[in-house]
Amino acid sequence: MEISRLEDFPLRSHDKIRYRDTDRQGHVNNANFLTYLETGRVEFLYHPDLLKYEERTSFVIASVKLDFLKEVKWPGQINIGTGITKIGNSSIQLYQMLFQNGSCVASANTTVVQVDSENGSSKPLSESVRRTLSTWLLSGANS
Repeated sequence: MEISRLEDFPLRSHDKIRYRDTDRQGHVNNANFLTYLETGRVEFLYHPDLLKYEERTSFVIASVKLDFLKEVKWPGQINIGTGITKIGNSSIQLYQMLFQNGSCVASANTTVVQVDSENGSSKPLSESVRRTLSTWLLSGANS
């Protein structure tokens, strides 16, 4: 799977880089990269027109692998590409890339698990949700 441009992703969003995001060296602090990824992930998972999940379910992060590729500077904007690489029984593997001024600055693989909001245990994705999710698979990814 060769993903290298924002346009390669089925969902694209953005976040504003704030002055408070910077550290003493004048670049965006590494911890803020996770916030930018969250913006794209949440816009995808909870977008009212994309998916209809069962009541009393939510998502928790099971893992995140983040690769820092370039520095990010203030001021500006971060563009976020989000897509799915795998659909499991109760989990979704997401691939995201962050871009500043057209250049990729980070990439991440994140696994989220659907859980029962009442007891916190994993809950299988419904067939209708799985079908909808499959339309967001990145080119070359397998569900």
